[in-house]
Amino acid sequence: MKIAIYGQYYQNSTEPIIRDIFIFFTKNKVELVIEASFLEMLYEKKIIKEQYSTFSSHTELDQSFDMLISIGGDGTMLRAATLIRNSGIPILGINAGRLGFLATVQKEKIDEFLQIVIDKKYTLSKRTLLSLSCDPVNDSLQDINFAMNEITVSRKDTTSMITIETFLNGEYLNSYWADGLIVSTPTGSTGYSLSCGGPIFTPDVKGLVITPIAPHNLNARPLVIPDETEVKLKVSGREEYYLVSLDSRVISVRNESILTITKTPFEINMVEIPNETFLKTLRTKLLWGEDRRN
Repeated sequence: MKIAIYGQYYQNSTEPIIRDIFIFFTKNKVELVIEASFLEMLYEKKIIKEQYSTFSSHTELDQSFDMLISIGGDGTMLRAATLIRNSGIPILGINAGRLGFLATVQKEKIDEFLQIVIDKKYTLSKRTLLSLSCDPVNDSLQDINFAMNEITVSRKDTTSMITIETFLNGEYLNSYWADGLIVSTPTGSTGYSLSCGGPIFTPDVKGLVITPIAPHNLNARPLVIPDETEVKLKVSGREEYYLVSLDSRVISVRNESILTITKTPFEINMVEIPNETFLKTLRTKLLWGEDRRN
């Protein structure tokens, strides 16, 4: 078995997790290939001493890999997706962060979950991604132009609202006068969109949600659309540029540019461990059922 490892380092919580992972896989004779910057940090912190093969680019992750394990929080998982891209390699998230919906494996049962990985008793949850194109062409989108959670437009260098003209499959929908607009996948529905009043989707829903950020018109509400819909946005405001974020990656775009958002032709395979389902994660993270009256 061949597994790629990618991660983030949190001083107070990550070291025991990392050691447990490496000890378990070494004992089970699993071939590990570590992301180069992460491995360098592990050597620097003296967490491990053994020598391992490394990778530093998505081009080095091929079909010989059985899985990529992400050690960190949801942000780490989103960055891991930019390494996986369209390779189809499954991703398993081990949660070393705080509130996480993607990195579902908890450190308390790490050996038990890793044994499930070794035995291949997991299932795969396919996750929709969104791609973004810009007219005129924006050089920042030439390498990575997709997002797993959401694509967001927001104001830059101003406290004034922006106007976002929105079209669905070529038909005019609305001009949102707001701080910004979120176009979210089902995976991203538990993120930024949720904090702005958007609905929660289960991962297998074939839909997207458009959620305005602090809209001036109080009747502007989140809108659920089919995931095959082409969304076009034209943003105008007092400043020359506004911000566009693809998950955690942020770029500047000139006013009046046309943004086109569509579903990518590929999906990300998320590893789902038995009894660690999306619904269980919702109950745990959002404290559903904790009310004593239930």
